[in-house]
Amino acid sequence: MKRKLIVPLALAAFVLLGFGMLQSFQSAEDAKFTKLVDSYLDEYWKFYPSAATLAGFAKYNDKLEDFSEKNVEKRLDAIDKVNAELVNKLSRDKLSPEVQRDFDVFRNLLDLDQLRLEKMAPQILNPIFYNDVILKSVQGLLAGGAAPLDARVKSATARLEDLPGFLKQAKENLTTPAPEYTNEAIRQFDGILEFYNTEAAQLAGGAPADVKAKFDAALGKARPALEDYKQYLSGTLLAKSTGSFRLGEAHQRFLQLTTLGNIPLNDLVARAQADWKNIRREMLLISAQFYKIMDPKFNVETVQNVTEDQLTNNVVPHVFERINTNRPTKAEFFDKIKAAAAEIEAFINKTKIIEFPATPLTLETMPALERNQMLVSLMSPTPYGQGDSFKVQYNPILDTMTDEQASEFLTEYNSYFLKMWTFINVFPGSLVPAAATHANAGLLRKLIPNKALTQGWPVYAADLMIPSGFGDYDLKLLLNHLKMKLRPSVDFIVEIQTHENNLTKEQAIRLMTVTGFRTPVEAERTWNYIAIHPFESMYSYIGYQEILDIEAEYKKLKGEAFSPKEFLQKLLSFGLPTFRNLKALVLQ
Repeated sequence: MKRKLIVPLALAAFVLLGFGMLQSFQSAEDAKFTKLVDSYLDEYWKFYPSAATLAGFAKYNDKLEDFSEKNVEKRLDAIDKVNAELVNKLSRDKLSPEVQRDFDVFRNLLDLDQLRLEKMAPQILNPIFYNDVILKSVQGLLAGGAAPLDARVKSATARLEDLPGFLKQAKENLTTPAPEYTNEAIRQFDGILEFYNTEAAQLAGGAPADVKAKFDAALGKARPALEDYKQYLSGTLLAKSTGSFRLGEAHQRFLQLTTLGNIPLNDLVARAQADWKNIRREMLLISAQFYKIMDPKFNVETVQNVTEDQLTNNVVPHVFERINTNRPTKAEFFDKIKAAAAEIEAFINKTKIIEFPATPLTLETMPALERNQMLVSLMSPTPYGQGDSFKVQYNPILDTMTDEQASEFLTEYNSYFLKMWTFINVFPGSLVPAAATHANAGLLRKLIPNKALTQGWPVYAADLMIPSGFGDYDLKLLLNHLKMKLRPSVDFIVEIQTHENNLTKEQAIRLMTVTGFRTPVEAERTWNYIAIHPFESMYSYIGYQEILDIEAEYKKLKGEAFSPKEFLQKLLSFGLPTFRNLKALVLQ
């Protein structure tokens, strides 16, 4: 049986970037490790040249991906060779402590790459990946980079000349994708065509006339091939899209390799189920107090012949229905997010409960080509880039909704809920751990951040806000904070059950709406995200639980001297290593 290939372009900056830039090493064994990684990376970027461009590795800027059988086998052989050298020619015990941590990460990344190559196959099952290459191979060159514009336009011309062949290869490779993948690829493709029909020529406009002429000629030949590929997606491929997006056994293994946590997955499932139940109980207790005022003739505390779950499923939504009248309009939504971020920043500056870096943060609308099911996305400086600018991009998803859908969506994001959602997703959100990595970490740690820690940190930090007086101890805000806190455990269970146990869309949406108190529109959006972007919805819960475990040990160590603020700072001071290493570093 031939081995199958996945090409992780979208994860390329996360996986294997720039090990050759590691700090100077003191020992011969450290130098051997560096040489091995440098060699591996060159082969890696040669195989993924578009990803290399996005990473700032310019050696293969004029090349495009080649997924021929011969090249795929060569890539797999390279992984096998490096694995053998890592085991047979290096002694971990002889490496310096910092490099030992790098050794563990690199070994894990090899296992992860092999898992993708042999157990998952987006080059035959996921047209979304091809969209990434089609767009970013040229856009990544034209939109910026260290090289002069004429050099970048020349490289883009070479890729444009190879693009028709790449599209032909995509049509030959793709077999039976999941319909969810194909429909998303079709949705994206109008934006890709818009880039090639208008923006590409504009970005290349400053190049010398002869360079621009060759670029325009190559662009003119690529456009018909792109139009043909669009027809292929909506016609031939959609008809063949009978596969499943569910990852099955590979889901659990992939998650283990990307999180490198201390808590077994089965334990995390048990915790999520317990949290789900306990948070719902807290929400019922708070809602019961409101119910006494809203409907004084009905005594929630004396109701009989119903289970706690049944009572919760009726009382809590009833209270939210009244609270949700206080919500932004469609036109106000983005401005309300900015206002909430400013209010949170002012409160933190006043109370000093959290330390955050003096890092400029810009809120802007997400470019059309980047929009998916995410509402916001943090854009950080590239590891090789200059400056310290961070941007949170907002997806104007409301613009795509009918008035009825928008009204339902905004019911989810009432003014109280929006504040806690903003804290976790916008400011301080992942900005603080990302900025800490940018400031404190070496290149390797910047390139391979701990995503579970990055996303779990704001969930942990949010617990400090209301007890410190944010919102003047308003129970409506606390109720919405609990609803926000319920999300990670619900999403964790829904994703596990979806990808590993065949939970249906209808069952998942029922869990999110009836027991998770989300609106149908929001549940639908979350389902689509879990289907198309596996793992991303799980990292915040995993990170939160790992932090709680480290906190428990650190409290024992510090005793009465324990400070949440100092603990949060210490968590981020090591450049976001894996949890297995972080726990030892915090407790040392």
